[in-house]
Order: sequence, then C-alpha cells, then structure tokens
Amino acid sequence: MSAPAYLEPICVKRREFLWLAAGTAIAWNPAVAAAATPRIGVIGPGSGVANQGSLDALRDGLRVLGWTDGGNLVILNRRAEEHAERLPGIAKELVGSGVDILVTAGTLATLAAAGATTTIPIVMVGVGDPVALGIVDSLARPGGNATGLSLSSAECTATRFRLLQELVPNLARVAVIVRDDPGLEQKLLDIRNTAEQMGLEVVGLEANSGRALEFAFTRLRNDRCDAVYVACGPLGPAKRAELIALAKDARLPAIYSFGLFAAAGGLMSFATDDNDLFRRAASFVNRILTGSDPAGLPVEPPIKFELIINMKAASALQLTVPPALLARADQVIQ
Repeated sequence: MSAPAYLEPICVKRREFLWLAAGTAIAWNPAVAAAATPRIGVIGPGSGVANQGSLDALRDGLRVLGWTDGGNLVILNRRAEEHAERLPGIAKELVGSGVDILVTAGTLATLAAAGATTTIPIVMVGVGDPVALGIVDSLARPGGNATGLSLSSAECTATRFRLLQELVPNLARVAVIVRDDPGLEQKLLDIRNTAEQMGLEVVGLEANSGRALEFAFTRLRNDRCDAVYVACGPLGPAKRAELIALAKDARLPAIYSFGLFAAAGGLMSFATDDNDLFRRAASFVNRILTGSDPAGLPVEPPIKFELIINMKAASALQLTVPPALLARADQVIQ
C-alpha cells in the first residue's frame, strides 16, 4: 500500500520516520520504559532500619557492575519487621508484581521465595545448608532457580567455641540456645560433634518464644554451665535485648552468631560479614541479568567474618579479655 498523499511532502524517509517514532514512543511511554527496567525484589525477616547496611551493600555491589537503583534497575525492598510468618505473603506479592529476580536474606526468606516460585531466579544470602533444606541439588550445581551464598556452619561453630575457650578459663560445659528453625537437627548435630571433638560438653536449650528463653536460663541456674553460645537463627535479632539481659543476669559469658548482639551490649560475637555477603550477591544478580542460568551458578561460601568484643559487658562480668584476643578483634566496643 502506498503512503497517503499528505505524507509525501515530508522530508523524512519512511524508514527513518518509523525509527524516530519508535524511539520517541520508548522515551516517552512510562509503561514501556518500566517494563524494560529489571526489578529486583529483596526479602528479609528483620526490620528495614536494622538491615539498611546490607541493602546499601547490595546497591554498592550493583553500582560497581553498572547497575543503579532507580536508574537502569529498580530494587523493591520488603522486610517482615521481625514477623517471620509474613515472609510467604511478601514473597507471593513480589512474584505477583513481576519481579525479575528475588534476593533473599536467610533461610526463612529463601524458603518463602522457593515456595512462591520455581521459575523466577532466587539469589539467596546466608542460608546454612541449602542442600539439606532442599533449596539446591548441590553447591556446585544448584540445578533449579536458586543460587547464591551459604553460611559456613561447621567452621564458624568451631571458631566460636575456641573464642570462648580463650575468654573463659577451664571452659567445660556450654549452653547452646537454639530454636525450631528449618535445619535445626543438622545444626545441633554439627554443634555437638564439634564440641565433642574439642572436649566440651553441650547443653542444648530450645527456645521458640520469649517465655521459653526465661525457662531456659532458669534451668541454667540449676544446671550450671560455664558459658552460653546463642546459635539460634531468626529468633536472635528479634530477641537480642532479652537474650543479652538474661545472660547478664545469669552472669554467664556469651558468644553470639550475629554482630548485632555485641553492638547491643552482648559480650562477644563472631559472624559472617553480612554487608560483604550482600555486596557479593550483586555479582549473582548481574550474571543472571546478563543471561546466566542460576541452575549452573555454584553456591559460594562466606569469606569474610567479624569478631566484635564489648568491653563494657566484659567488665560487668569481671572478665579479663586476653590481649591476643583483643588484637584479633575487628571491632572493640568500649
């Protein structure tokens, strides 16, 4: 069909006109522009305020790789605000909104995402044993729609026990606080095996609520232990003030598996550097956005850890922190 007569005088060739019109439509049509911008959903059990650092680390990692939040990429940050039961709903909401990738903080958020989609790529951050939990087929070949960064449980556990041995002379019995998290049986088995190899006795105390925590520490007064190892997962950050207060009242040295505890007044923490994990998660997001299949991206272990010692808490317990231990600390809180 020939062009209408009223277009023939225009000095733009038909092909050039069509390219110009298409370019203008893309530039000025917000719906088309938004559809072309990757959307990354971030899910975590904690509060947005407490996890701002990890979100900033993810943004920084993406920026280095050429992705800018609010520019050529959009991050939708959704937090359960210490209500883990909200995670499945958050995951479904993000999946329904059409996100391109989900970035999940911890085991519960990752399981929620895996339950919401088997097709949208999931970049997990800080899952203890993703193989045992059925999230991936293997660390080397995940095989499904999830990959990312795991936690090194066995080595972290041994290190925490060694730190307690340095701090507490003649350490023999350690109370381990856990909760009914996914993977609990494997976690307890790892802890008990590690303690046994080091000649330590473990008293396992399961605490799934604040009231259960009180009962656990009441038991410790009658079944005396030398120290406390707080190994629980999502319970930890939400209950940190209570856990720290109970350990202080029981006059028991405690080591925690989250850095937030030492910052909040706990004696000592040895934990993976969450900011480093989220910064590295950006690499997985980048590879998936540029065409890689998560099924073939190996799950990576943490490589950076932080030891934090709170000297005020040590003083309250009349503990002398060995100089060699202080020298190894990444942060000493006075």
